[in-house]
Amino acid sequence: MNKKATNKAIYIATTEPNCGKSIISLGLMQLLLGKAAKVGYFRPIIDDLKVGEIDNHINTITSYFNLDLKYEDAFAFTRSEVIKLKNKNKEDEIISTIIEKYKAVEERYDFVLVEGSSFSGEGAIIEFDINVLIAKNLGAPAIIIANGKGKTINDLVSNLHMAFDSFRDKGVKVLAIVANKVTEENQLTIISELESNLPSGIIVSAIPLNPTLTNPSIKEIVETLDAEVLFGKAHINNQAGNFSVGAMQLHNYISHLKDNGLVITPGDRADIILGALQANISDNYPSISGIVLTGGLKPEDSIIKLIKGLSDIVPIISAKGGTFAVANRIGTIKSQIYAENTEKINTSVKEFDKHVNADELLERLNTFETSGITPRMFQYNLLKRAKLNKKHIVLPEGLDERILRATKYLIDVDAVNITLLGDRKQIEDKIAILDIALDLNRINIINPIESPNFKDYVNTLYELRKHKNVNLAMAEDLMEDVSYYGTMMVHKGDADGMVSGAVHTTQHTIRPALQFIKTKPETSIVSSVFFMCLEDRVSVYGDCAINPNPTAEQLSEIAISSAATSLAFGIEPKVAMLSYSSGTSGVGEDVVRVREATELVKAKRPDLKVEGPIQYDAAVDINVGKTKLPNSEVAGQANVFIFPDLNTGNNTYKAVQRETKALAIGPIIQGLNKPVNDLSRGCTTDDIFNTVIVTVIQAQGI
Repeated sequence: MNKKATNKAIYIATTEPNCGKSIISLGLMQLLLGKAAKVGYFRPIIDDLKVGEIDNHINTITSYFNLDLKYEDAFAFTRSEVIKLKNKNKEDEIISTIIEKYKAVEERYDFVLVEGSSFSGEGAIIEFDINVLIAKNLGAPAIIIANGKGKTINDLVSNLHMAFDSFRDKGVKVLAIVANKVTEENQLTIISELESNLPSGIIVSAIPLNPTLTNPSIKEIVETLDAEVLFGKAHINNQAGNFSVGAMQLHNYISHLKDNGLVITPGDRADIILGALQANISDNYPSISGIVLTGGLKPEDSIIKLIKGLSDIVPIISAKGGTFAVANRIGTIKSQIYAENTEKINTSVKEFDKHVNADELLERLNTFETSGITPRMFQYNLLKRAKLNKKHIVLPEGLDERILRATKYLIDVDAVNITLLGDRKQIEDKIAILDIALDLNRINIINPIESPNFKDYVNTLYELRKHKNVNLAMAEDLMEDVSYYGTMMVHKGDADGMVSGAVHTTQHTIRPALQFIKTKPETSIVSSVFFMCLEDRVSVYGDCAINPNPTAEQLSEIAISSAATSLAFGIEPKVAMLSYSSGTSGVGEDVVRVREATELVKAKRPDLKVEGPIQYDAAVDINVGKTKLPNSEVAGQANVFIFPDLNTGNNTYKAVQRETKALAIGPIIQGLNKPVNDLSRGCTTDDIFNTVIVTVIQAQGI
């Protein structure tokens, strides 16, 4: 399990369109602002908008609550942008960008309310899965909302249960389930059914349908009909309740008026218009919310003069189209909550307070701790740490295409200063042929034999190795080798770290470091780890690259070094000393060696959580772990895996990497005085990028 961190966000997710999540967003924002000094708001994906338009959800929340948040900072993508990237298999880019933009908001606020997408238009079918994935990568617990309107109780409960399972199966903690827009008579039954179908501890709520929130405002009617406001513009946020068509004689029609009703009538029906206005100010008739004049007709001047003298508190609008066509269009409007409509906002907050257990929800938010870290969040945190204190890394294999492409990406994100070793003209020709837009003015290029430091480096190597019968001529030959030159740069402080191995063997990369950078005083052995970025967690594998058959003493050193590396990169270590046997049952030389190594770790570092010998399944599967080692703090929860030999470790990491498509960052060399890291000759550009970033962090003195 990774290091726990206090949660700073809540993710509001819906199961389908028109769930009414604004009730939860507004109610939660009001609740959080009463408990935290600064609350932010973020939407990973918003609907596509016309030029000049802005997202209504963002505008409503930021305007009403007066949040100090720029509009462009409050979201990551539009729906169409996500679909285009998804179609190009660039899901990683979607998640990485969302994490980056969310983190920028999170850094400024005590807490962030994250509102998921709205399931409208193209791409709605994939949205639920994307919302689960986003919540997982942000490390945020979720509130799931479903629309109960038009559903049977069984269908609604099943819908929410399936949604809960989807979030839980991906490792997202669900704090609350909300059935919205239910009938009042079914409210208690729905709550009871949900509580009996879901695990205990989930906050369950059901919010009855409130007509005030579903009825459109006059403003929304104006926008839908592209109507002209003739009178009462200051009151166009009035809510239109029941609407009726004024086609009969006034004395018959007036008895059909209802409180907050909307009058729809042809524009030449002066009798209906004036009669409705008179009824509005009469104590004997209901108040009306507005009047819609149809047919594109407007009252005559004399009638307009009379209306002006009569009242200007009732909005009167003029729309094109026949009366019944206009009435039908009004009936299809799906009302939204917007910043100016304070009546709906206040109603939403009251509904939230009335039907959601706010105190319990706050308590859960205050005590919730994130216990895992996804690969994308891990990579984001690495890059962020690297940027805080840029270091100088030398890459000896300056002509390799992967090295050149990785260098471009590293320079683009401004995370590191780079020196490439090689001939400048050859490097220039190579990037031209490969069409890599790498600005060579932003990096250093050194040809070792032409370097002004060459003789000094030769003399230094001679002094360091003359006791091993190395003479000046031999030192000069060695220093022409890019691995020796790059390592000497690190030794002399002309670079902070080195990454090599895309072309050269591990031995070729590591030998110079062992000869004159040497191991840390408290470390007797150089070893390596891989950060294995699995689908929903990051594990540490060691040693998979350097030591073929470590002794029990060496295994204990590898375990202690690996735990230190794990902790330095934000992962609270739980160490599994792997073997083909668990506990005390196994016999044989290999099991005994692992058992001895485990005891040595416990003696040297009693503070570490370590278990061994233990089989891999017992180390990662909580049920198997409880069966085989019921009293263990590590079984079923391990995240640092120490393999008994190089054969097992190297094959295991490669098998996991290939079969699960996991990202393997490494090998990361541990135990040296200064960071020198090795690459696999089969490495990708991304592997190089990640290894350089890790090397920067090592050079920062972790």
